[in-house]
Amino acid sequence: GEHGEHGEHGEHGEHGEHGEHGEHGEPSLAVVNTTTWFTTGGVEFSVGTLVDGPAAMMLFVVTLVSLLVHIYSTDYVAGDRRYTHFFAFLSLFSASMLLLVISENTLQLLVSWELVGLCSFALIGHWWEEKDNSNAALKAFLTNRVGDMGLLIGVTILFFASGKLLPDTFGSFSIVTTNALASAGLLSHSTLLIAACCLMAAVMSKSGQFFLHTWLPDAMAGPTPVSALIHAATMVVAGVFMIARLYGVFFEGFSIGGSSINLMALVGGFTTLVGACLAFVQRDIKKVLAYSTISQLGYMVMALGVGAWTAAMFHLFTHAFFKACLFLGSGSVAHSVHSFDMKSDMGGLRKEMPQTFRTFIIGSIALAGLPPFAGFWSKDEILVGTGGWGVMGGTGGNGSYTFMLVMGMITAALTAAYMTRCVYLTFFGEFRGHGHPHESVKRITVPLWILAVLAIFAGFLNLPKGFQLVPKSLQERFGHYIEPVAGYFPQISHATPSWSLAIISTIIVIIGASLAWHYYFVKVDSASKETGQSLTELPNGLTTRLALARMGHTLLVNKYYLDHLYTGIITRAVKEPIAELAYRSNQAVLDRTVDTFGRSAVKIGQLNYFKIDQNVVDGFVNASGRISSESGEELRKIQSGKVQSYAAILFAAATILAGLLIVIV
Repeated sequence: GEHGEHGEHGEHGEHGEHGEHGEHGEPSLAVVNTTTWFTTGGVEFSVGTLVDGPAAMMLFVVTLVSLLVHIYSTDYVAGDRRYTHFFAFLSLFSASMLLLVISENTLQLLVSWELVGLCSFALIGHWWEEKDNSNAALKAFLTNRVGDMGLLIGVTILFFASGKLLPDTFGSFSIVTTNALASAGLLSHSTLLIAACCLMAAVMSKSGQFFLHTWLPDAMAGPTPVSALIHAATMVVAGVFMIARLYGVFFEGFSIGGSSINLMALVGGFTTLVGACLAFVQRDIKKVLAYSTISQLGYMVMALGVGAWTAAMFHLFTHAFFKACLFLGSGSVAHSVHSFDMKSDMGGLRKEMPQTFRTFIIGSIALAGLPPFAGFWSKDEILVGTGGWGVMGGTGGNGSYTFMLVMGMITAALTAAYMTRCVYLTFFGEFRGHGHPHESVKRITVPLWILAVLAIFAGFLNLPKGFQLVPKSLQERFGHYIEPVAGYFPQISHATPSWSLAIISTIIVIIGASLAWHYYFVKVDSASKETGQSLTELPNGLTTRLALARMGHTLLVNKYYLDHLYTGIITRAVKEPIAELAYRSNQAVLDRTVDTFGRSAVKIGQLNYFKIDQNVVDGFVNASGRISSESGEELRKIQSGKVQSYAAILFAAATILAGLLIVIV
């Protein structure tokens, strides 16, 4: 039967202490509805819906971006021979992602997690005739399977761990129950740590965290609408959403808080930096955005790792809009020039594609994090949440993570720099491609403008507390409505906003953008005019003059040699022993079995031929022939061919018959 449950909001967190509920009015509480799916072995498996703050936010993001991508795709893949196949999988993906968002239990979460992975695989390999595309799809699928093993193990551990504490049940998949038990300290720390590490593996593969991020740039082989929906705005944030959903487990398992750096914060912080550096050396516009996505996902994971739960959710929200805008913008450009290569096929497109240019600029500024665009508010909230700025008089959220703050600041500068490079190579200088580029149709530009408007204004939904330019009722609106989560979350806390930090981070972003501007818009542009060619870099740049710069560039171009490591060392280390074992098994078991059967068949054949066929069958046939032949020889003697002999025999026979008749009668 169905029943509803209400989750509680963590009133013991700072949010409750600030008394903001009185200012805004009570937000609606979380609602859980479940029904029994099936029962086996005394264990009841249920399915249901869990709608609370984060679920409502994700429902809005997924449905809106999915709608815009569907509209955009009607023109982008028009004429494609697998048009219906594309939309079938795109729709199935949207449904699977929505199921993941409202999953009431971890089993449901696991099923929907696998479904979005399957749709991702099918859509990356949509044009599977090209080897690179099918390879990219396989790479994404197999890399995600590595993490999914962690998810399966983690879910199983939590199921049995909760079962020990709950009466009359073998275990529980319920997210609300699991969070409540973890937050209350009823589950052992070692159990939660192991479960959190296993779940973290799933997050690293699905959300492209270092070192399981290598599949995401390759996934750009799929159609651009797929990249925008799946690999920027929705599926890749599933890992981040899962951490937010099971935050009680992660918070207690990784001991988030204090100043000790935990695995989640470290992975997130390192990923932000790694992704931003790799975005610098890409020629393919979609790969720049792919590495940018990896970097921004790192921000979200880092935020959750330092206890800035609301900041992570807010950045997920704003990032979906400006990154989808950028991806669809790159698709609009590629649709016009028939290439994704910025260096050889783009340049000067701002004149031919003004609508795409304007929306791309808005998305780029939002991504770089300049005020008042959306990315500024959400990124700054993450930096505030690290609490590492105590030297400036601030107080952190759940602890002091100065190292994370430094990584976040460096990444902010790098982000502004690589997006300045991307904008210059695509829209400035002279056109380096072939043909005549033109602006895209309205089915492509209208979704771009909707996302661009959201990239400007979405940040105003969570203006920081104490922001004097707006009334108190407009401060922290997003946090107020998203924080009532299903289960008890004392971990959600707010850091005090710092204008000094906001100013410093903005200056750092401007410095990053200015350095790139000076290099591309001043130096490269003037060099282009001098040579009469549309250059993409200086002929005598740092990489030609400094060996260290050349080594760094080579390292980045080869993506830290991680693909070489996986395919050349790890894959070979696994593949060759397995191949050797398979060969030996083949020789020792299969071949020997086949040979034995062969030899046995030969011996049986010989026995059959010499004993049965020759002696019995042939003997019987030959004997029949001999008897016929010999009896024929004897009978031939009667047939002499002389008429007198026949007449004598006939007379003798007639005489004998006559005699017999006389005797008988």
